[in-house]
Amino acid sequence: MKRINSRSNPLYKSLAKLKDSPRERRADKSALLDGAHLISAYLDRIGAPRAVAVADAAQQDPAIRALLARTAALEPIVLADGLFRELSPVTTPTGILAVVEIPAPKAVPRDIACCLLLEDIQDPGNLGGILRSAAAAGLEHVLLSRGCADAWSPRVLRGAMGAHFLLNIVERAELVVFAEAYAGQVVATAARAGRSVFETDLRPATAFAVGNEGAGLTHGLAAQADAEVAIPMPGRMESINVAAAVAVCLFERVRQRTAAGDKLS
Repeated sequence: MKRINSRSNPLYKSLAKLKDSPRERRADKSALLDGAHLISAYLDRIGAPRAVAVADAAQQDPAIRALLARTAALEPIVLADGLFRELSPVTTPTGILAVVEIPAPKAVPRDIACCLLLEDIQDPGNLGGILRSAAAAGLEHVLLSRGCADAWSPRVLRGAMGAHFLLNIVERAELVVFAEAYAGQVVATAARAGRSVFETDLRPATAFAVGNEGAGLTHGLAAQADAEVAIPMPGRMESINVAAAVAVCLFERVRQRTAAGDKLS
C-alpha cells in the first residue's frame, strides 16, 4: 500500500486539486468520489476507478474492506487521518475516496424523447438534486450551459447519489443551438407563466428548459420555447426550490405517459 503522511506529497496535492478545482478536473478528465455508496454505484455501473484512497483508521471498516476487495487490482492509497479529513467534502469523513474518469459526453439526438436544458444553475445542491430526479424519471441526457455549477464537483456528486453514472451529462453546451434544432417541443419553466404544467400535454418529445435560481431563463433560450409553464402554488410561498420544480415537471410527464399507456422513456 502507498502511505501518505505529508501535504507536500505530490499525489496528495493532485487529490486536493481534484477536490477543489473544476479546471483541474476538466484537464485531468477525473473526479473524486466520496463514500462507499458512490464508489459502489460506480463499480456497479461503470467499472474500476483510476485510484482508491482510504483513511488509515478506516481500513478495518467492513464496508470499506468489501470495496477494497472489489478493487483488488488497484494498490490502495492510505492517507493519514488528518489528511483524509482535509480531502473529504463532508464534516464526518466517510473513510474512502476514489478517483474516476469523467466520461466524454455523447451527442444528444435531436429527436430524443425527453431531455433537460439547464441554464446557469449555480447551486451544487440544486444541480445534484436535478440530476437525481432526471435519472429517476428515466431521462438519459442532461445539457448544462457554461454558467452552471461544475457537474463533477464533490457536492454535486453527493447530491446526485449516483445519477451521474446513469446519465449523459453534456457540460458547456450551446442550449439555444440545441433548442433551435430540437425536433420536439421545448417547454420552459417560468414562475409567472399563464399555463399550468398540469394542463400541458407533456407526452410528446419534450425538452424542459430550466433557468437560473434567481434570474430564470435568458431571453435567448426563452425565445425558443414552444410553451411556458408554471407550477400552481396555493400556499403562501412565492416559489419553490428549482430542483423541486424540475422534479414536479419530470414526474408530471411520467404521470401523463403512464395514464396514456405510453412507454416510459
